[in-house]
Amino acid sequence: MAEAPQRRSRPVFRASVLRTERLTPHMIRVVLGGGLDGFTAGTYTDHYVKLIFPQDGTTLPEPFDLRRVREELPREQWPRTRTYTVRHWDPDAGELTVDFVHHGDEGIAGPWAANARPGDELLFSGPGGAYAPDPTAAWHLLAGDESALPAIAAAVERLPEDAVAHVFVEVADEREEQKLQAPSGVRITWLHRDARPIGEALVGAVRALPFPAGTPQVFVHGEANFVKELRRYLRVERQIERELLSVSGYWRTGADEDGWQASKSDWNRQVESEQESGTAS
Repeated sequence: MAEAPQRRSRPVFRASVLRTERLTPHMIRVVLGGGLDGFTAGTYTDHYVKLIFPQDGTTLPEPFDLRRVREELPREQWPRTRTYTVRHWDPDAGELTVDFVHHGDEGIAGPWAANARPGDELLFSGPGGAYAPDPTAAWHLLAGDESALPAIAAAVERLPEDAVAHVFVEVADEREEQKLQAPSGVRITWLHRDARPIGEALVGAVRALPFPAGTPQVFVHGEANFVKELRRYLRVERQIERELLSVSGYWRTGADEDGWQASKSDWNRQVESEQESGTAS
């Protein structure tokens, strides 16, 4: 029996913080530079990197090698990783922009971004990615929460001037809205969560949208439970082919990224199976 091919590891980069900016009360922009020789992005608008945060008191091998870490250190000393979208990559300046959602001391990456200062170093691997808006699509539907906003913003900026698109972004309140650069045919709707459950306003708005003529290309990302509901709506009720959908949960209520990533593949397969059964029925 032939051995299964090994998963190719992405290169690891050590960058330094150049500057930071608080875009909204809960969104912080960090611009990284230096040590980015060989990094490239731009094929996809949902490019992402895996940020690597060492455990306190742990010395990692130099140069960083995840395989060596797993061989030489006990599991409780392995660094934690967090996935973040590439908001912008400037190859001429060698600058990588990443936007972080920050909710006080909660989590790992948000507090790091809030305290980041010029010169601070950050390890990351990547990029990954799979989606970019198709300029030939009849129209585009993009929907997500704060975690998907960087990818949605990057996609909107990539749309051709004659594009037709409906964009729905759910945020905590009006203070979290951002100015997005978009062609004239793009309608951007900001939804304020306020005290409602995450995704409730977003699901309602997408369901209420009168679909334009033609088949859309769709991008729906964010909290896994509302993503599941919208995936069912789009696949089963709207009968949109899977190949035209980029739909996935970036995170899940009640689980940190470690727990969510460990269960995400199984969860997605279960959801896909349930919804394909619904499509067939």
